[in-house]
Amino acid sequence: MAQPPVETPRRIMHVDLDAFFVSVEQVFDPSLRGKPVAVGGVPGKGRGVVTAASYEARRYGIHAGMPLSQAHRLCPNCLFVPGHWERYGEASKMFMAVLADFSPFLEPGGLDEAWLDVTGFESLHGSLAGMGTKIRQRIRDEIGIAASIGIAGSKIAAKVASKTAKPDGLVEVPPGGEAAFMAPLPIGRMPGVGEKTEKALNALGIRTLGELAKMPPDCLAGRFGAYGAMLKLHAQGIDRSRVQPPAEARSISAERTFDADSRDRQLLEATLRYLSEQTGARLRRYGQKASVVHIRVRWADFSVITRQRTLGFGTDSNEVIFGEALNLLGAALAGSRQPVRLLGVGLAKLSGGEGQMPLDDGGAARLSSIDRALDRIRKKYGFGAIQTGRTLALGRRAEPPAAGDS
Repeated sequence: MAQPPVETPRRIMHVDLDAFFVSVEQVFDPSLRGKPVAVGGVPGKGRGVVTAASYEARRYGIHAGMPLSQAHRLCPNCLFVPGHWERYGEASKMFMAVLADFSPFLEPGGLDEAWLDVTGFESLHGSLAGMGTKIRQRIRDEIGIAASIGIAGSKIAAKVASKTAKPDGLVEVPPGGEAAFMAPLPIGRMPGVGEKTEKALNALGIRTLGELAKMPPDCLAGRFGAYGAMLKLHAQGIDRSRVQPPAEARSISAERTFDADSRDRQLLEATLRYLSEQTGARLRRYGQKASVVHIRVRWADFSVITRQRTLGFGTDSNEVIFGEALNLLGAALAGSRQPVRLLGVGLAKLSGGEGQMPLDDGGAARLSSIDRALDRIRKKYGFGAIQTGRTLALGRRAEPPAAGDS
């Protein structure tokens, strides 16, 4: 009797650039190498946080998200530099281009990390570890920064492996060895386990991923619901999600935290316009249109609200996105007297290029032409090279905000 074919074990590679923002700054200014460096701004000039810290700065306890003032107290000798977002964007494009030369099955996880499905690629490079070494060398030669790589049978285990490899290393988990690799690691090493979840697991006597993997499902479900089952699987290195290319993104968003809480309508509307142009530009880059526009507002007391509008058509128009977001913001401000700490714009229900809303007198074609002209200029000179209408109120603060696709 013929035997069923044996399925090739899946092999996933996670590539993560080390201290990305800082590393890019060190490429432009080599005098920063080997020193405690924090990217994000200058202490004492408005309210700001650390965006990234060099490994030297981390030894003092400085980390991303820490207020700049606190970072300065921890390390008075730390070198603080403002962010240069165009530089990071260009470096990220170069990074993704290198990875695309090695595998077409590529899923970015942000500007500085990505997964590759490398199942069966051993024959091209001798081994997957050899392939990873070639990737790291290309990144170092072409971009000037270091990368850490994890290789395993699932996305979650590969990401944990790349974390373990940092800085500037490579860790390969043998097929079927994911649970044994994960078991001794602290639970905080697993992506998605934040401070609150870690404390809740500690309260159950769980300190390592191996202990988490052995917990009865009912116990985890009682404390975490359906999330508990996923935690248990991930602790064993089990993750059946596939590597998906960026064109399959389900949503696009961008947001900005203000230096000081504000209800200044001119500033809020200028920021909203800028965020709308950011998300619209990424829609057009992906060849997508969105039929849902939503905003996210974090108030001064840190409470968060979201408001959304479902359109009867798909759009990639800056003007349409901004118009809908502006209406949503107006309603949000009318419902609260608090100043705004953070403002975000998001787009969802993405689809192909059909379904643009018709406008009278060729309005849609004219707006589309303007949007694409802006895209061409910004692609060549950087997003902050040109401002439009309301965004002029941002002045020098007009730089690309935090953005994400999911």
